[in-house]
Amino acid sequence: MLSKRSLIFIILVLFAFSSFSQRSARWKRMRYEIFYGVGATNFLGELGGANKEGTNFLADYEFAMTRPLLSLGFRYMLLEKVSAKVMLSYGWLRGDDKTTTETYRSYRNLSFYSPLVEFAIQGEYHLTKERVGHRYNLRRVRGVKGIKLNVYLFAGVAGFWFNPKGKDQNGKWQSLQPLGTEGQNVSPVREKYSRVQVAIPFGLGLKYGLNRKWSIGLELGVRKTFTDYIDDVSTTYYDNEAIRAANGDEAAYLADPSTGENPGWTVGGQQRGDPNDKDTYMFMILNLTYKLRAGRGGLPKF
Repeated sequence: MLSKRSLIFIILVLFAFSSFSQRSARWKRMRYEIFYGVGATNFLGELGGANKEGTNFLADYEFAMTRPLLSLGFRYMLLEKVSAKVMLSYGWLRGDDKTTTETYRSYRNLSFYSPLVEFAIQGEYHLTKERVGHRYNLRRVRGVKGIKLNVYLFAGVAGFWFNPKGKDQNGKWQSLQPLGTEGQNVSPVREKYSRVQVAIPFGLGLKYGLNRKWSIGLELGVRKTFTDYIDDVSTTYYDNEAIRAANGDEAAYLADPSTGENPGWTVGGQQRGDPNDKDTYMFMILNLTYKLRAGRGGLPKF
């Protein structure tokens, strides 16, 4: 015969196990999410930047170059604190030497804007367990205290397409890659860059549950790329007359729109960019997330 104490102990263990199982099963029933985002982009590259020579990365951040962003994504909870997501984003990037007073960048007088399409696959690690409350978020209803701020880190891989454009002498935006502004259409050793590239996204996210199905969040992320041509600027100037002969007056102007007061600064072989410092862009996204219940077979119910 079991003693009274043993019986109470067994009941408590079974109750704790049952509660744990229910909590464990809850996230599995709501492990699919769709999210929609609006936000902003910013570009860190050769153009514009800080007002002194030799700076890069965050020191070159220009708030005035912030541009809009739209995104759509799908998240799947692998474990209670680990998830995977795919995300499609569309935005714009911008850079302009007119935003800096640094002598050589300002004289260079280059500018660009580019549409950006990115498809990313990311893994997330949640620093806090996500908890949701009552469906209607009512006070005094058991479970409301479960609504917490969810904090997570993310990293992954992304493919993106870009198309840098510059404004010609008539004020029209021209695609720069076909024009070979650094001699790509003239010199056999200067190959055209691809407008499809790979990036490594990483950053921090916050998510706050509004009720059992909806949450809002903010995500801050950096995209480190393996190209230096998002702004069409990377290496040295090429002979401008050779560019003019091969590609026309527009190409020659867009390769060197400086005032010409110091012609020796922009002759062939002089520094135009820094190929050792690859381009970076950043996302800030405000997300609205909707949870999907898992149906039979573990598939999401739309």
